[in-house]
Amino acid sequence: MRLVHTAVAGVLLAMSFCVCAQTGNWEGETELGVLVTSGNTRQTNVKGHVALKHDDAPWRNSADLRVIYTEAEGRTTAEKYRGELKTDYKYTDKKYWFMHETYANERFSGYDFEASATLGLGYRFWQSGKRSGLDVSAGGGYRFGKLESAQVNGSRNEHEAIVRLAGILDFELSESAVFRQKVSSEMGLEKEDVVTESETSLLTNITDSLSMKLSYYVKYRSDPPAGSETTNTETALTVLYVFL
Repeated sequence: MRLVHTAVAGVLLAMSFCVCAQTGNWEGETELGVLVTSGNTRQTNVKGHVALKHDDAPWRNSADLRVIYTEAEGRTTAEKYRGELKTDYKYTDKKYWFMHETYANERFSGYDFEASATLGLGYRFWQSGKRSGLDVSAGGGYRFGKLESAQVNGSRNEHEAIVRLAGILDFELSESAVFRQKVSSEMGLEKEDVVTESETSLLTNITDSLSMKLSYYVKYRSDPPAGSETTNTETALTVLYVFL
């Protein structure tokens, strides 16, 4: 069943690319990394990512889908599916209202799934050319999750109001290289569980539409379910295809 989920996610990634490649109003990128070893060690690692953006002032919409699957010696050791949607309404050149939604299904995290929805205000602090800029945003909303195991009260449900802070920095190092830093933090107002995610990456152009991406991802959770770690990291080297 897990392999079926992975296959379905792969098909969705491919379908997203095909549809958007034919639609001139959208721009985006698709990322893929695969490592398969055999012999003394049998291991399979797959990472897929599709990011889409549509900018039609004053509205800006974006969608993000990520898949990670790792299998070693016939056993699944990591499996993650994450979707993210964001809509901005720009009421000045630098200020905008936003609506942000996420859904995550991560095996071995202690949760069957997690989802959140937030509303808030964003601000573009700095812009230089087309590939350098700094955006920050802050807002509030709600987070809901279903645990793999029941709590002391017998319930598997977790829900609380949250505050969300986020920032994205793009900095053009040269004509062929861009540094990118993304960070977000959701702070619970009842359980006071803090979830912080950070991705640091370097993109280097191979051709006009093809790049290599080196990335380091960290997820920290202050109060994870029993048996789960507070900090998880991912280091990846992938191929990135940008389409307009």
